[in-house]
Amino acid sequence: MSDTSPTTPGPEPFRVPDGDLDDLASTLAKTMAEVRQHGVILDRLGSEPDPAPAADQQADGVTGAEAAGAEQGDGPTSVFILALGSEAYAVELAALTDWVNYLFLPVYGREISTTRPWCAQWHEHPEAVARLHALWLAWQQFTDVEAGLSGPSAWHRDHLDQTLAHLRAPDGPFAACTTSANRPNHRVLATPAPEQAGAAA
Repeated sequence: MSDTSPTTPGPEPFRVPDGDLDDLASTLAKTMAEVRQHGVILDRLGSEPDPAPAADQQADGVTGAEAAGAEQGDGPTSVFILALGSEAYAVELAALTDWVNYLFLPVYGREISTTRPWCAQWHEHPEAVARLHALWLAWQQFTDVEAGLSGPSAWHRDHLDQTLAHLRAPDGPFAACTTSANRPNHRVLATPAPEQAGAAA
C-alpha cells in the first residue's frame, strides 16, 4: 500500500510594504544606538573597582576616614572626566559622545553662526570636553526622579544656559572653528604656556 499523504504547502512569503521599511530602518537605528550606549555604560561599570563594604573595613580596623585617605593616595577619586586615567577617560568620553550626539545636539544644538560657533571635533578641545562632561553629570543628577519636579528646570537655568554661553561664545573654545555650516573648520587654539619653576627667581 503506497503512502499518498498530501504535501503540506509552505508558508506564504511575507512582504513588508515599502512605506514601512523606512520606519523599520529608523527604529532599528535607534535601537542599535541604545544598545551601543548601554554597552558603553556596562563597560564603564565593569571597569570601576568594587568598593569594599563598610562592614569589612570596620572588621579590618579601618575607619571610613582612613579608607578615604587610602583611596586618595591611590589616585583621583573624582567622577570628573579630567581626573580619570587614560582608559577610564576613553570609556567616559565614549558615553559622553553618545549623550552629545543623541540628546544635546538634536535638542540644544542651535544653528551655527559667527556668534555661535561649533566644532564637530569638540572632543579634541579640552575645555569643551570638560564643560560638556560637567553638563552631562548635572543632567544625570537633575533629571533623576529624586531631583523632584523642578530638577529639569534647575538644570536648564543653572547648568545648560551657563555652559552654552561659554562654550559657544565668539571667543570661546570654538572661536577658530566652524562659524558656517557650509565651511567646516577645526583648530585648537593655543593656551598660555605654564610658568617654568625657578624662572621668576
